Amino acid sequence: MPNEDTPAEACSAIRETGSAELTGTRGNIHCLTIVGQIEGHQLLPPETKSTKYEHVMPQLAAVEEAPDIDGLLILLNTVGGDIEAGLGIAELIAGMSKPTVSLVLGGGHSIGVPLAVAAKRSIIAPTAAMTIHPVRLTGVVVGAPQTYDYFAKIQDRIVEFVTRSSNITRERFTDMMQRTGELAADIGTALYGREAVEAGLIDEVGGLSEALGWLHSQLK
Repeated sequence: MPNEDTPAEACSAIRETGSAELTGTRGNIHCLTIVGQIEGHQLLPPETKSTKYEHVMPQLAAVEEAPDIDGLLILLNTVGGDIEAGLGIAELIAGMSKPTVSLVLGGGHSIGVPLAVAAKRSIIAPTAAMTIHPVRLTGVVVGAPQTYDYFAKIQDRIVEFVTRSSNITRERFTDMMQRTGELAADIGTALYGREAVEAGLIDEVGGLSEALGWLHSQLK
C-alpha cells in the first residue's frame, strides 16, 4: 500500500524539500522541484531561493528504492548554481531505472541544462528559457595554466553529459556555449521553448499534462 501522509506531513515535505507524492489510479508519482540556485558545499544567504543537494540526493535514492513509487516528475525553474552538486544530482537522475520526466518551467539555465536532460523524457514550457554558457571563473582563483586546465575539464564533463543524455551534437552544443553577441554581458546562447527542441536539447514542448501523460504511459 502507498504511504499515506497526513496533510501536515505533506505540507512539511513541500516546505522542507519541495517534494510531494501524487497518488492516482494509474500509479504513484513522486514530484520533486528544483528551483532557484543549486546549493553545493557553500551555504547561500538565507534570503536566496535555493535547492540543497543534500536534500535532493537522498530523495532520489529513496524514490528509486521505494516499491510504492512508480515514477518521478521533476519540475525545474533554476538559474543554475554549484556545478559539482548539479552534475551529481543529474547523474543520479540519469541512473534511475524508473520512468523520469523533467518539465522546464520559467528557466533551466546553466547547470540546469544537465538537470533537464538527465530525465528519460524532457519537456519545456513554450515560454521557458535555457541559457548555455561556458564555465565561469568566479571568486579568487590562482591564475595559472593548471587552473584553466581544471575548468576546461569541468566544462568537458558538462558537454559530455549533455550530449550523452540528449539529441544535441557535441559540435552544436559547444558552438552555443562559445557564441558571442547574443548575451549582453556574457558569451553563450539563450534558447526559448521550441528552440530548445529544434536544437535537439529537449524532447518536446508541453506542460504538466504532457509530462504526467508520458509518465502514465510508461507505468505498467
